[in-house]
Amino acid sequence: MRIEVTPADVAASRYAISPLGEAVAALRLCAGQNPASVLAPWVARARPGYQRLRRELPAVGALLALLRRGGYNADFIQPPPDGTGRDFAEELAVVRATPLAQARDELARNLAGPRGTPPAYARRIYDSPHVVDLLADAIEAAWATLVEPDWPRLRAVLERDLLHRAGRLLAYGWGAAVADLDPRLRWAPGGAVGAIEVADGDPGVRRLDGRGLLFVPTVFGTMITYVDPPWPFAVVYRASGVAELLGSPDPGRPEDALDRLVGQGRAAVLRALAAPATTSQLAAQLGASLGGVGGHLAVLRDAGLVARARTGRTVLYRRTPLGEALAGRG
Repeated sequence: MRIEVTPADVAASRYAISPLGEAVAALRLCAGQNPASVLAPWVARARPGYQRLRRELPAVGALLALLRRGGYNADFIQPPPDGTGRDFAEELAVVRATPLAQARDELARNLAGPRGTPPAYARRIYDSPHVVDLLADAIEAAWATLVEPDWPRLRAVLERDLLHRAGRLLAYGWGAAVADLDPRLRWAPGGAVGAIEVADGDPGVRRLDGRGLLFVPTVFGTMITYVDPPWPFAVVYRASGVAELLGSPDPGRPEDALDRLVGQGRAAVLRALAAPATTSQLAAQLGASLGGVGGHLAVLRDAGLVARARTGRTVLYRRTPLGEALAGRG
């Protein structure tokens, strides 16, 4: 698929975080519907909570039975973020406000086609006059169990990625903004009109026509492009720094070698700088104090492992080439 863009789409592009989307994606990850990859350690830690949800709340299983790749999923279950910075409660309120007739229509479309018949308990939930609230309850339970305890750290990673992405788009254009979003995306320059090419088997051409693109980073989800109503033109992509936050250490690095070299606190800060970040973002991600993180950054900067640059009132820290090498990314 080709998504054609013009210079006017730079100014119209927006950036959003979806706490509700993270709850649904985390549930799918625990259910094995999406590959765990670098998040396998997190899945292992989250599995007891997920299994408790499955035992105690049948609507969780009914929700999972609706979610599939390569097919239509009911839109009301996961409404698109609109770039206004809604929190989880506000997003969930949108789900609960879905008219029953709309939910019935979307569920019928969701369940149509060559796929397995949902379990009897799930069918009873879909047929219930309270189906919208039952499925919303399942999403709320997934949020409370799987995502909310770590949300300040997760949000810091997502906000940092958005800041980084917006800066690259404004400073260097579309090529730099999409270059490392996902291996399935590439930028095809073309003068006044370029295109984002998506390796998804769809030969169609879509045009932003000045509406811009909505960038939605995710911790638990996978790359998705949205080009059909009711979504705005959007791309969901894995945020930088996820593996360092929730995954396991790089298997190519001897265990604790960096910790022994620079100390555990400074090593954690250096690893967390997979993408540029502010002191407060690092503190939220690592669950550390601002003073402690600031002290570690000062030492790392004196050692030539990190550098800083001011953008307006914001000071961003990034790894130097030497810091990249020591963090196992060089």
